[in-house]
Amino acid sequence: MRLGEPSKMQAAINITPLVDVVLVLLIIFMVMAPQMRKGPDVNVPNTTKPNAQGDERGRILVSIDEAGGLWINDRSVAPEHFGEALNAAVGAETNPKIVIRGDAKLNFGEVREVMLAIEQAGFRGVGLIAKRSGAEGK
Repeated sequence: MRLGEPSKMQAAINITPLVDVVLVLLIIFMVMAPQMRKGPDVNVPNTTKPNAQGDERGRILVSIDEAGGLWINDRSVAPEHFGEALNAAVGAETNPKIVIRGDAKLNFGEVREVMLAIEQAGFRGVGLIAKRSGAEGK
């Protein structure tokens, strides 16, 4: 390089810091995703050996809290509008999986009423969520 001559700039992108940040964010989301729950706190009943809960894609979660309140995913729903809200939550899903998460203190009659309401809304087949006996968390 001589005096008075403009120097050539080298345009090189250093992507190492970008990759580091993306990997850290990926790890954070992978750790936090299972801890994010939808709906109210429900003390689900225990069972000795529940089947795998399955894939959450296309799953509509109906929760029944201790007081008997209905929730679809994370929204509270009045019982008289349950069928309409369930159809709205399903949207254009071709094969929705309706899953009930009921509080352990509910009697079976209350859970059965919700199952009947789901059937009257036009859906067949309902899954129930339980936790393994001795498992931590809800």
